[in-house]
Amino acid sequence: MPGGARGLYRRILLLHRALPAALRALGDRYVKEEFRKHKAAGPAEAQRFLREWENYAAVIQQQINEDKQNLREKTLYGIQLTEEKLNDFRDEQIGQLKELMDEATKPDKKVTISKDLEHKT
Repeated sequence: MPGGARGLYRRILLLHRALPAALRALGDRYVKEEFRKHKAAGPAEAQRFLREWENYAAVIQQQINEDKQNLREKTLYGIQLTEEKLNDFRDEQIGQLKELMDEATKPDKKVTISKDLEHKT
């Protein structure tokens, strides 16, 4: 992936600092895993990958700003995915979304991070 990926990666992790603790932990883990998986992506895939993460960063930045300005009664982070967008996903990506949704909507709102899911550097 191009060098701009590192800056985007850092920007996203910085944005996550403004999220509630459970969302931050979940988001940080997911971002780290995804950027690792795409280190060797081809040019077309890398471009799409970075574009989607740029969009994510812009949405999260806007939602954080709205939360700081108290423009919403309760801030909900993220976006609702359209059916069209979901149809573009591979089965593996749908599985990842399901895992994220399950983790983010646990009744006790605590996020657990399994040591065997973390990659060693």
